[in-house]
Amino acid sequence: METRPGGSAELEQAQRGIQRIAGMGATSVNVALISTFWGNWRVVFAVVAVDLALISTNTVLLEWLTRKTSRAQAEAIRMTLNAAGIILVGTLTRWSVLLWVFVPYNMIWYFGLDRWVRLRMALYLGAINTVALSTGADPTTALAFSLVGIFGYLASEKRVSMLLMKHEELERAHQELQQLHQRAIEQERLSSLGLMAASVAHEINNPMSYVTSNVDSLLQDLREEQNLSSPLKEYVDDVLPATLDGIKRVNSIVSDLRRFSRGDFEGYSPYNFDAEVRTALRIARIQLGHVRVEEALDEVGTVVGRPRQLVQVLVNLLVNAGQATPSGGVVRLVTRRQGNRVHVEVRDTGSGMSEETKRHLFEPFFTTKPPGLGTGLGLSVVHGIIKAHGGRIEVESELGKGTCFIIDLPNVPPLPPENPSGGDLRAAR
Repeated sequence: METRPGGSAELEQAQRGIQRIAGMGATSVNVALISTFWGNWRVVFAVVAVDLALISTNTVLLEWLTRKTSRAQAEAIRMTLNAAGIILVGTLTRWSVLLWVFVPYNMIWYFGLDRWVRLRMALYLGAINTVALSTGADPTTALAFSLVGIFGYLASEKRVSMLLMKHEELERAHQELQQLHQRAIEQERLSSLGLMAASVAHEINNPMSYVTSNVDSLLQDLREEQNLSSPLKEYVDDVLPATLDGIKRVNSIVSDLRRFSRGDFEGYSPYNFDAEVRTALRIARIQLGHVRVEEALDEVGTVVGRPRQLVQVLVNLLVNAGQATPSGGVVRLVTRRQGNRVHVEVRDTGSGMSEETKRHLFEPFFTTKPPGLGTGLGLSVVHGIIKAHGGRIEVESELGKGTCFIIDLPNVPPLPPENPSGGDLRAAR
């Protein structure tokens, strides 16, 4: 008689691997039965016929039933047919000990299907034992093989549960490794972009120095001329000063970009907070061209920290605010000193965030932007920088009503930080 391990979809791959061994075991018992009853052709014919019927059931009918119904229902039908085959051959062989081997052998594979599997197992075992005992089977033999089947099934079930737990642990570890690998790739990419930006800024800076010098010299020379035509006077009074002002703005942006993209370590030092805020506004300005930028910048003065990191925080928040705000909206930057602390707000009138988004906002690689528009690293870096400065960041947001990031920083952070993971993060509800 043929047996075949059944199982749920998550066990299917493992069961295919042991199917051949299961078939070999069933074939070996059938060969032993035929050898034992050789000459009793009625029994031999019954064993061969039942075996062929169950092979057909397990290889053809079972797959068809699985596609039409479900694996659990198909396995229930298979076990019913196996039970019928055991009862038929058991009656003919007067319940040979070899025949009883099939009882626990079937039970060992019958797990992991659905919530009713144990009930069907009990029905399977009860039906065979009822018929066996009523047709002259030895009660001790029936009890022995039934106990082997029950505890063999429970042991197999436990082992598979443990294997599944190990598989889940390995899967989680694999996902964590993938995330770490992806993080390393993103960090390398961002580092390369920073180096490229510094290189481009350097290349722009050289010719811009000549342009600045030449335009300034031209303006000074024309101012010294006494008899200028009206067009040239317009150039001296309006065109060249405006051009020079534009060139100086380009130079400031290039200088900011070069300093911002430097990858070397930046220690704590005193710096002018207001100057760095203006630097961040210049860098982010191109991303805010479609919105109205409002500034409420009080005189904060000198603070201690890492100025390049502060610019990174503000640029990230301003760019995010611009991307979340449609044309005609408002992005507002507020700074002020409050005692021995600095208060910063970046507020927008954009789409806002749901509670679910706020819960995951500062997690690495979490992003709501379309693929290719965000890595999910920006806000996690912002959070890390604020914490490293001994500060905290709060988020107020509501869908359809905009978002406000509120930063609170000490004038002088811990030197060095006693707890790199200090500070706190709160998403206001």
